[in-house]
Amino acid sequence: MRIAIGLETDGSIDQVLERAHHLHDLGFRSVWSSQIFGPDTLTAIAVVGRELRDMDFGTAVVPIQPRHPAMLGAQARTVQDAIGGHLSLGIGLSHQVVVEGMWGISFDKPATYMKEYVAALAPILRGEAANVHGERVTAVTMGTVGPRHVSAPSLILAALGPVMLDLAGREADGTCLWMTGVSTIRTHVAPRIREAAAAAGRPAPRVVAALPIAVTNDVAAARARIKETLAVYGTLPSYQAMLEKGGAKEVADVALLGTASEVREKLADLADAGTTEFSAAIIGTDAERDATIELLLDVQKG
Repeated sequence: MRIAIGLETDGSIDQVLERAHHLHDLGFRSVWSSQIFGPDTLTAIAVVGRELRDMDFGTAVVPIQPRHPAMLGAQARTVQDAIGGHLSLGIGLSHQVVVEGMWGISFDKPATYMKEYVAALAPILRGEAANVHGERVTAVTMGTVGPRHVSAPSLILAALGPVMLDLAGREADGTCLWMTGVSTIRTHVAPRIREAAAAAGRPAPRVVAALPIAVTNDVAAARARIKETLAVYGTLPSYQAMLEKGGAKEVADVALLGTASEVREKLADLADAGTTEFSAAIIGTDAERDATIELLLDVQKG
């Protein structure tokens, strides 16, 4: 299991560059960034990745509704060119409360929307023409969109339910997860997406899992901090379903918390469950953050 870490893109681009250089100097070579309401993540990655050519960058995730697949495909291929071919484009459906309540876009038939969107986006990312006339998505392009001579970014779907996991296994390179615990990955995510990929004759899929993590001697305080800052994720239907499937009552239940040896064991469990890459969302005090980074880098060394 590869070790990655989250790269915050809030703030000025100089601040993002400083954070990225710091993570690089520490020894991390894979970072994942979210796209919520702050700066455009792909633009930030293009700037940062132009300087740090030996780092891999991923989006976890870009919501698809505000971006037509031709536009996102062109942007992703441009970023791929700018950073030297190290982009994993993670895309997702976001949530109904955001899509309809904040953007005014229909959330009707989300699985259909994603299926049709991927049918258009995947060939565009490969530099091929798209010709999709679907129920929710229409996308027609004339040949290559974006730079011509660039490799395709890796396409990763935020897939949690059976239908989306099947799609990710058949048509994409894997899934990226948030607030999905080890038992759910072991019994639901990994077997389902692997089966779909195998049936489609595709390579073994990537399973990228992001979870809160902290090396700490005060688990109660860490849990309280998670409850204060991340509890909203437990109220969103897609994450709520994954928590319930794994027997978790709240988001803190899936966090990796404890002493260094305890967290190391939990990371090993994640790998054993089928996680191919862990993206750390470190919470805690400065001392706990330092201890967590030390552990992650040690685990990365193998």
